[in-house]
Order: sequence, then structure tokens, then C-alpha cells
Amino acid sequence: MMQLRQLDMKRVTEEERRMASVVAKKEEEKKRESHKQSLLKEKKRLTINNVARKWDLQQHRTPNIATNQDTKVSDSPSQDPSQLHGSAVVSAFPEETGSLDSGLTSALQGLSVTDTHLVEVDGDTLSLYGSGALESLDRNWSVQTAGMVTTVSFTFIEFDEIVQVLPKLKMKFPNSLHLKFKETNLVMLQQFNALAQLRRVDQLTIDPQGNPVVNFTLWKYYVLFRLSHFSMQKINGTEVTQNDMIMAERLFGILAHVASSELPQYRLISILGDARKKQFRYLLETKGKKPGLVNEDNNDSKRLVGENTNRATLNYTTRDFYNERLEEIKEKKKFCKMYMEDLVKEATDINMKNEALQKLWPQMFIELVRDAVIEIRNKNSYMKLCLQQITDQK
Repeated sequence: MMQLRQLDMKRVTEEERRMASVVAKKEEEKKRESHKQSLLKEKKRLTINNVARKWDLQQHRTPNIATNQDTKVSDSPSQDPSQLHGSAVVSAFPEETGSLDSGLTSALQGLSVTDTHLVEVDGDTLSLYGSGALESLDRNWSVQTAGMVTTVSFTFIEFDEIVQVLPKLKMKFPNSLHLKFKETNLVMLQQFNALAQLRRVDQLTIDPQGNPVVNFTLWKYYVLFRLSHFSMQKINGTEVTQNDMIMAERLFGILAHVASSELPQYRLISILGDARKKQFRYLLETKGKKPGLVNEDNNDSKRLVGENTNRATLNYTTRDFYNERLEEIKEKKKFCKMYMEDLVKEATDINMKNEALQKLWPQMFIELVRDAVIEIRNKNSYMKLCLQQITDQK
């Protein structure tokens, strides 16, 4: 009531008007910020729902977004807009949308319905939803943000697509220690081999949802065996014990031996070469460091150079790369076949010509000698002919 002059029989002073104006502005800013956070939270929830629907369609499953996922997102802390990327996307809104004020509802109706991924940094956790989120690893992340991230979560992304960006993950987020996988189609033990290329993994969390590999009784032991150079501390929240490591070696130790013995020598030499390169790189990095610092880095050195050569032979090739390799092999076989056919044809032609020459050569030799004798029989005529040929050439 800007025109009010008296309140409770007292004259309203300019100071009171100024203070009231400041309080009103603060309340307005608070409401605006709350509105903004509510919009952001809802936008995030809708995005995850849409990514989940798309994933279900890709997996040929009936879309069914769990209610607890909505609750989880709604109850999550407010996010800084600068840390939330990607967006939302469903055409119908759940019933709880009605609890938002009309302004928020109106804003939500204007959200994009085409974005299909979400990238979120919440504290020390980088969460990636949908395969499109992997493109964020190509961005220039600030040194502060990249160094702060220790946990990376993948949701609704094919594991084979994740494998292709692991080298980027290692470079962009060097301090990442904990990997989480949910709805990533981890279906066989061999896929864990791909994680060996990372710099370090202290914890691994594989959600049973969308990852059938956890139904295998021995999957944890295989992870501990194949990634033993990481000295992993936890798997799915459970502490790794020395007995677990012994059991893993006992169960799968022979596997690495068989794999290395069956590998061609040139591949074995190549793998050994990679191990030597890692060791040389580590020696360069530790050169000049104080002894105390080097001792503190012993665990890291084990992770860098401790991968057993036999274990290194246990690799994983993605389906796409495998298909590309098959296609490449087919092309090479086709080329080799055509090249060999051309060589055989050429050799056959040469042999046929040689055989024909051997048959004709006796008669040809007689005719050549006869023609030469006839030509030089008259010495004077032959001399004149030769002189004439020399003159014509000039």
C-alpha cells in the first residue's frame, strides 16, 4: 500500500517505507529462486523419464518408469542451473505437477520435448543419462570441476558406447575412483575387461537393473581377478577382503594362462610392449620426486604397471568394432583372392606362351638362319643395303 500515510495511528516514515521495500524485494527474489529451482527439478525429472522411455523402447520393453525414480528426483537437493545440462521431455505431466503454481505449470508446458539426455554434476558425482550425454566428455571442463569429480554414474547407456569414451574419461576426470552402472546392458564377464584401460578404480557399483551380468554367481570374483592391478576396495558397497582376492585368483588364474598360451606371438609381444611403455612412463613421472613421495605413490605405481601380462590378453571388443573388423577382414580376403587370381592367371599365360615358344622355336631358329644366309649370300648387295639403311637412319 504505497499511498498509506498512517499505520496504527502513527505516521509512516520514509525509513519504514525503505525497509518495507527491501523486505518485499527479498521475498520476491526468494519466490523467484524457489520457482526457478522447482522448474529445474521438474525439468530434470521429465528428462530422466523420457530417457528411460527411449531406453525401454530400444530394449523392446514396455515403457514403465518407476514411481520411486520420480520420488528420488523430486527429493534431491536443488541443482545449480550451470551444473544441469540436457533436458526434458514428455508430453503428459504426472499428477503431482498440479501441486505447482500456475506460473510453473505454464513454464513447464514450454519445455523442450526433443532433448534425450542429461548431464549433471552434483558435488563430486558426474551423472550421465542417455547416450547423448557421452558427448559432454568432449567439452572443455574447468580444472576445478574436473578435479572435483570422483564418482561417475552411467544410466540408460549401452556399455559398448561407454567403452569408446573410457580413454576420454581417464583424461578429462583423472581423479575419478568410483564407477556406477545402471541400465547399461552389462551381460557378460568379458565386458569388464574394458575397464582395465582406466587409470584407477577403487569402487565399482553395478546395479542389477538392466545389467544381467550380476546374476552370475562369480561375477565379483572375475572383476577382482581381471582388475587386480587396481587393488579395488569396494564392489557394490561391500568391502573387498584378502580372501576375496585369493578366491578370485584360484577361480580364474588358469583362464589368463590359457588365453596367453593360445595368443599368437606377435600379439603377445605387442601387449608386453604396452606394459613396458606404461612402466617407462611411470619411471619418467616419478623421476626427481622425493623418496617419501614415491613411497606414497606405491599403490598408484602398482595400478600403472602392475597389470599382469597374462591378464592383459583378456580383452573386450565391442560389437560395432567387431563388426567393423569382420567387414575389414572380408575386404582383405576379397582383395587377396582377386590378387592371387590375377597372379595365377598371369603365371598361366606366361607358361602357355613359354610352351608355345618351345614348340615353335626350332622352326623359327632354322628360318632365322636361312634368312640370314640368303641375305648375306651376295656380299656387295648386302653391303649396299646396310649403307642404305645407315643413310636412311640419319
